[in-house]
Amino acid sequence: MKFGGTSMAGTERIRRVAGIVKRQQEAGHEVAVVVSAMAGETDRLVNFCREANALYDPAEYDVVVASGEQVTSGLLALTLQALGCKARSWLGWQVPIKTDDAHAKARIEEIDAEALIASMASGEIAVIPGFQGVSPEGRVTTLGRGGSDTSAVAVAAAVKADRCDIYTDVDGVYTTDPRIVAKAKKLPLVTYEEMLELASVGSKVLQTRSVSLAMKEKVRVQVLSSFIDENAPAADTLPGTMIVSDEELEGSDMERQLITGIAADKNEAKVTLTRIADRPGAVASIFGPLAEANINVDMIIQNIAKDKGETDVTFTVPQADLVRAQALLEERKEAIGYFRMIAEGNVAKISVVGVGMRSHAGVASTMFRALADRGINIQAISTSEIKVSVLIDADETELAVRVLHTAYELDAAA
Repeated sequence: MKFGGTSMAGTERIRRVAGIVKRQQEAGHEVAVVVSAMAGETDRLVNFCREANALYDPAEYDVVVASGEQVTSGLLALTLQALGCKARSWLGWQVPIKTDDAHAKARIEEIDAEALIASMASGEIAVIPGFQGVSPEGRVTTLGRGGSDTSAVAVAAAVKADRCDIYTDVDGVYTTDPRIVAKAKKLPLVTYEEMLELASVGSKVLQTRSVSLAMKEKVRVQVLSSFIDENAPAADTLPGTMIVSDEELEGSDMERQLITGIAADKNEAKVTLTRIADRPGAVASIFGPLAEANINVDMIIQNIAKDKGETDVTFTVPQADLVRAQALLEERKEAIGYFRMIAEGNVAKISVVGVGMRSHAGVASTMFRALADRGINIQAISTSEIKVSVLIDADETELAVRVLHTAYELDAAA
């Protein structure tokens, strides 16, 4: 079971979480719980690091920010004990959760779960701080923001759990954000691939790394709300969203929907470099330095003017990396050989995702026609086997999501 920051925000909410955990143990399960820091706590700790030293050492940064989860894991263990449960906390180095040494963005290499499994078999509830591990040198590491989801899936895989329940402030995965479309439907089942695409294009329900790990380790993940009544039934009977393999979905009696969901991401920025010489290596000279600086490039469009031997290249980067990307490209203007750089931050990426696309034609044309009918201009397009994404003006995000939700007949019946 994994509980996020909003679920752990304060003694009262931790008591509620303890009640949910206790019910699962009473239902006959062996239980491990992964917890996040209290809502807002990690931001507070990150700011302390910045104030102490703007060019902080990532290893010391990890020591500071990992403390948020240490507090909540201890508090939850204490609260469970107060309810009469046998419980103890296990810090990242005690499990141990072994990671590489990339501080502040470490990756889990292995989990030695022997002691944890023995403790759970004896009827003890294991409470584990999310987001943290231990480096080969024995130092505390953290997995990057949102890393508690990854911790939970990794622990579930290590103890060979039947299921990993991720409790969030939403009660499942919807066809789109219910705050934008009131008629959005909750999906009972979603495949790993679809969830991976949805997570990578703006759906905030699960962290991308956690979904790819669940897919690799074949961990069944259920998304549930932690904001349920004290006397609500246990998670086994609560209808959340189960993230499953393609095979499991095929075996269910659910009719395969053409489109599973629509995601919107406003954290995108667009960069255009004009009049680059159309020669081998020109594009590599742009994207090579960006890759070395760990700046992710998403959509790429290259327009070639055959008669002039020149090309314009447009691409998107995360908004947070726009200033760094501009500085880097400005620095290399001569080597790349572009005439002008045009950067724009007021853009949004809208994506439609669904495994059903593999066997159905016309998904992209439905999208383009629906947006054109409402006068929404498409600035860039990218596709994968189960996804079509377009870049539009950020001010038209909500309208585009509503229009597409209706166009693909995803609106729930009134």
